[in-house]
Amino acid sequence: MEITFGARGANITDRFRAYAEEKLGKVTQLLPRATALDVRLSRHADPHAAAGGRVEITVHGPGSIIRAESDGPDKYIAFDAAFHRIMERARRVHDKRHDHSARRRTPLREAVVTGFEQVAITPADPEIVEAVATGAIPVVEQQPEQEQEWSPVVIRKKRFPAKKMSVSDAVDQMELVGHPFYLFVDEATDECAVVYRRKGWSYGVISLDASIAEPEASEESAPAAAS
Repeated sequence: MEITFGARGANITDRFRAYAEEKLGKVTQLLPRATALDVRLSRHADPHAAAGGRVEITVHGPGSIIRAESDGPDKYIAFDAAFHRIMERARRVHDKRHDHSARRRTPLREAVVTGFEQVAITPADPEIVEAVATGAIPVVEQQPEQEQEWSPVVIRKKRFPAKKMSVSDAVDQMELVGHPFYLFVDEATDECAVVYRRKGWSYGVISLDASIAEPEASEESAPAAAS
């Protein structure tokens, strides 16, 4: 697994590189399918802050990304804290994959005979496949974005592939990336939902239901007009 180091406002010494590579070898043992590992060191933005800074560790692998970061007065202390979190999340992925590997996998020949029912795959309609191959389906060109007026409010937009998963799997993915929430497609309802972290070890799920109408304001609750 390739380990890449990056720095912003800080220097990565050979001693720190050797220290990090030695410890990160344990991640390879837990996640042998990981493809790359990034270590980023940055100093505090405040010039009056103590020496040291932040260490970010990101593990790239098939199907998931594990990330952890930590601040510290010393880069070694910050690295150890981030490394500890990475190891906890790597063990969680390792244990989960070990449990899944024990389950029986459906052979491709058997899946074809049963119409892919056991693997939840619906074969495409032959007419649609033919239309795509012959170009009968029109191609919709993306229109150039119009210039927007300047605003002091900055809204960053990101688009991710829609992944169907259970609520428990969404909670696991949220914990792996260290975010307070995670957007996914609920495989039980086939609708978008968000899981979020509450106090302690409790979690919440937010989803939308178009069939629920908004409550209309009653005449009693409406504000009285000024006389």
